[in-house]
Amino acid sequence: MADLSGSMEELFERITENNLWRQRRCINLIPSENTTSPLVKACEIADPAGRYAEHRTMKGKEVYFYQGTDFIREIENQVKDALCEYFDCTQVEPRPISGQMANEVAFKANVKFRNRSTPDGVFRKLRCVMNNELAKGGHLSSQPMGALFNYVEIDPDTGKENCINLPVREDNSYKIDVDRMLELVDRHRPELVVFGKSMFIYPEPVTELAEHVESWEDRPVIMYDMAHVLGIYGAFQDPLKEGADLVTGSTHKTFFGPQRGVVISNMDKKTPLRKLWLDVKSRAFPGSTSNHHLATLVGLLAATMEMNAFKKDYQSQVLANAKAFAKHLADNGLTVEGDPADGYTSTHQVLIRVSDHGDGADIARRLEENNIIVNYQGLPDDKSFLVSSGIRTGVSEMTRFGMDEDDFGPVAELMARVIKNDEEVAEEVADYRSKFLNMRYILPLEKTLELFTNALHSAFPNNDYAKAISQNLQGRS
Repeated sequence: MADLSGSMEELFERITENNLWRQRRCINLIPSENTTSPLVKACEIADPAGRYAEHRTMKGKEVYFYQGTDFIREIENQVKDALCEYFDCTQVEPRPISGQMANEVAFKANVKFRNRSTPDGVFRKLRCVMNNELAKGGHLSSQPMGALFNYVEIDPDTGKENCINLPVREDNSYKIDVDRMLELVDRHRPELVVFGKSMFIYPEPVTELAEHVESWEDRPVIMYDMAHVLGIYGAFQDPLKEGADLVTGSTHKTFFGPQRGVVISNMDKKTPLRKLWLDVKSRAFPGSTSNHHLATLVGLLAATMEMNAFKKDYQSQVLANAKAFAKHLADNGLTVEGDPADGYTSTHQVLIRVSDHGDGADIARRLEENNIIVNYQGLPDDKSFLVSSGIRTGVSEMTRFGMDEDDFGPVAELMARVIKNDEEVAEEVADYRSKFLNMRYILPLEKTLELFTNALHSAFPNNDYAKAISQNLQGRS
C-alpha cells in the first residue's frame, strides 16, 4: 500500500502540474484542440463510462444487445436530435469515437454502397477518389495512408491508389482552382470527392461541383470532412445546403465537445442515396465500433446543448477573432499566409510563415518554452508535408476563455518577440493568460457548481468518498 500511495502521489502531482500549466499559464493556439466545460467533464466520469450499448437496426427495429441501456438509449436519441438542430439536418450517426473513424465509416459505407450493384461474388473498391493533397493542407485521414487505406483501386499505370488531388490556384494555393477541378472530374469520373482540410482557411467549392455533376446518371458522392470547422458550421460554410451528401467531423476542435466523431446527412427515406445512409449506420456498428465510449456520448449531449444555446455568439466571435489576430500578427512584422484583402482567413485558423526566422518545428518548440502552444506546419510550397516553413494557429479555445479582437494584440506581440528576436517571455505570457481563466458560453457559475457537485457525488458508489468529495467541493466554492 505504501508503494501504491507514493506512486499515486507522484502521478497526481504531475497531473496537477500539467493542469495548472496548460490551463492557467499557457495560451493554447492549436486549432484542433479545445477545453470542455466542467459539466461536459462531469459527464465523462458518469456511470456509462464503463458500460456497453451495442445496437443495430434489424428488420426495421432497433435491437440492443445489452440490458440496462434505457438511459443511454434516450441519451443517444437526444444527441441525434440536438445535433440535427445544430446542423439543420435530418440524419446523424454519432457512434464514431473520432473524426478519423467517422471518415473510415464513410469510406467503408461508400465501398459497400457501390457493391450493391455488382454481380454476386464480385467485390470491388472505389474506382477513383478525389481529395485534397496532404502537402496542400489535406487531412491525413482522407489519404490512402490514413482512413482511406485499402478502399481505393490501384491505378495500373502508377501502381498507387487511384486518387486525384483537388487542384489549387496559382495565385493562392490555399484555394481550389474550380475550373481545373471540374475538368479533372469530367476526365476521371471519381466515385467519391472528399472536401475538407487540416490546414484550412477558405471555403471549399461544394456548390460548383454539385451543380456540375447534378445531371450525371452515376455522379460522385460528395463528402465534406469538417473536422476542423465543425464548431463554425453554418457561419463558415453549410455543405449540406450547398450540395454535399455526407459531412463528417470531430466534435472536439472548434466544436467544444469531448473527443468523438460524427457523420451527418439529409438521406431520408425515398431519397436517392438512402441506401448509402443505411450503409453508414451498419459500418458504424458493427463495422467500426463495439463499445462507443458512452460517457463521452453523454458529454457530447451536454456540449451540443451548449453549442445550440450559444452558437451565434460563439461562432461570430471566433471568426472575428481570427481575422483580428491575423492582422495583429501582420502588424507585428510576421508573414501571415492567405490574402490580406479578405482578412487572411475565413475560419478559426491563422497560418504564419516563419522560414525567415528558422524552421517551423524549432520555432514551435521555442514558443512552447514561452507558454504559447502552436503546431508546426508544412506550407503548400514546401517540398514535403514533413518540412515545416510555417506554424498553424487557431483562436477557438482562447475565444472560449474570454479573448476578443483586441485581446489578441498582445498575443501577437509576444509571439513576434519570440519568433523574430528569440526573446524569453514565458512569465509575461503566464501573467497575461491569468486574465483569461473564466470560460464563457456555459451555464452561470452557481448553477454549474450545483450540477457539477451533484454529478461527482453520484459517481462514486463508496458513500464515504462521495460525502467527502461533496464537502470538499462545497468548502472550496
